[in-house]
Amino acid sequence: MSDRPPAAPPAAADTPAADPRILYCRCAYAQVVPAAVKDDVLAGLAAAGRGVEMVPDLCEMAARRDPHLAELARGDRPLRIAACWPRAVRGLFALADAPLPETGVDILNMRTDSAEAVLAGVLAAEAARP
Repeated sequence: MSDRPPAAPPAAADTPAADPRILYCRCAYAQVVPAAVKDDVLAGLAAAGRGVEMVPDLCEMAARRDPHLAELARGDRPLRIAACWPRAVRGLFALADAPLPETGVDILNMRTDSAEAVLAGVLAAEAARP
């Protein structure tokens, strides 16, 4: 048995649970997000070296009531979503019986915002806003 005291647990900010999950929607079917913005956001996320979950199309997942949406909605980490209109994204999760929480979720609009603005929001250091 060691005489050393047990190591202190890492600070909350140093744990993976404190890092937001990043969800990127490719919008493969409706194709309402400009291709250049989607491509630039994806390239920026790859260059940042952050873990990103890419889905082909949130609309299609919601229509199928994909159980993965419920897993994302009830996650124990903040969630940042690069997709389209925030109201539409919240509606898609609700349609799939997986409503997003009111706090801890940031939805960045690739349909109207620049790739730079979306990347800044997704990669921001602070916790997700309400």
